[in-house]
Amino acid sequence: MNKKDIEVMAPAGSFESLMAAIQGGANSVYFGIEQLNMRARSANNFVFDDLEKIAEICGKEGVRTYLTLNTIIYDHDLSLMKRIINRAQEAGITAVIASDQAVINYASSIGFEVHISTQTNITNLETIKFFAHFADVMVLARELSLKQVKDITDGIVKDDVRGPSGELVQIEIFAHGALCMAVSGKCYLSLHTNNSSANRGACVQNCRRTYEVKDEDGNELLIDNEYIMSPKDLCTIGFIDDIIKSGVRVLKIEGRGRAPEYVKTVTQCYREAVDAYIDGTYTKEKIAAWDQKLATVYNRGFWDGYYLGQQLGEWSDVHGSKATTRKRYLGKGVHYYPKAGIAEFKLETHSLKVGDKILVTGPTTGVVEAEIKELMVDEVLYQEIKKGVTFTTPLDTTIRSSDKLYIVEDVDAPTQ
Repeated sequence: MNKKDIEVMAPAGSFESLMAAIQGGANSVYFGIEQLNMRARSANNFVFDDLEKIAEICGKEGVRTYLTLNTIIYDHDLSLMKRIINRAQEAGITAVIASDQAVINYASSIGFEVHISTQTNITNLETIKFFAHFADVMVLARELSLKQVKDITDGIVKDDVRGPSGELVQIEIFAHGALCMAVSGKCYLSLHTNNSSANRGACVQNCRRTYEVKDEDGNELLIDNEYIMSPKDLCTIGFIDDIIKSGVRVLKIEGRGRAPEYVKTVTQCYREAVDAYIDGTYTKEKIAAWDQKLATVYNRGFWDGYYLGQQLGEWSDVHGSKATTRKRYLGKGVHYYPKAGIAEFKLETHSLKVGDKILVTGPTTGVVEAEIKELMVDEVLYQEIKKGVTFTTPLDTTIRSSDKLYIVEDVDAPTQ
């Protein structure tokens, strides 16, 4: 086995996140455009005219591109669905991730590569055989244990189950990110309470809120301060070895609605973990370091999901993120002087001092992380500067005028 045998797939909800995924070492990215994807509401989706640019950027880096078109499809959606798939194929997008049979059938009929989404709830070998008529890659239901996953991958080899390409079907699983209380994401809570269907990409995540639970007699049930419908985030980096041994070949990171620094950090950690396993350097010390790094970006706390078969009920105990760091907006990029390796910024808010950690994000820049070594205003060095000034600082990476500047702090640090 070599490093190319295991694919790390990263989410992209914007060009910033797309570049961050590439910087993190992703082998592939998945994204949605406008409508008909499961993050149509929560992510900053791309538009039709972005498809060629996405294909061009990723093509230069050898990164595969997957368009998510995995919502429920109604008759009035069919013409739009076909238009999206046709445009994606013409643009050079690698494949479509689909769950509705209309999408699967149409994409397959025009020779566009299909990946089967987790929304189809694949839980057994016979279902793999059925979808093998259409797809080479399939995402299993999130509720399976690793033993069940291995039974399926062993069955694919034993029964020689091949997809349209003639190759053995590859299995993909979710490796990291948000989990849903519903089976493979099929939930109607948002529809019933807000007339906003999760199965149409418009979930309002009202399951993440605080609830009081009472029985018919009005007796309140003790929930131990947990958010009873909001699971902790999935994190499998501590047993990547077992996942690879189970026959999984594609590791999917959830998070198309997440910030670019989340995408880069998580992708980088999982790419490093996979490479370490293949190199024979996958150790407890490295796992601990990855765990610490993953905790710095958005998360609701971590658990192993259903893969290791533990008792269920790993609910989050907070609303929102438990990240150990936070970012605060400071200003925007002004100019970059490549010969000197100097970046110029306008500080629009707060203050900045030598030793502070900064984050720069942009559609072309992706994510740049650095520590302030020097601050200069009008050729005068300062230890600290206040909002309203334009300053320069040494930076190894090119920044652009559209880039945003943030300061990164520990969550327990006092705000300025």
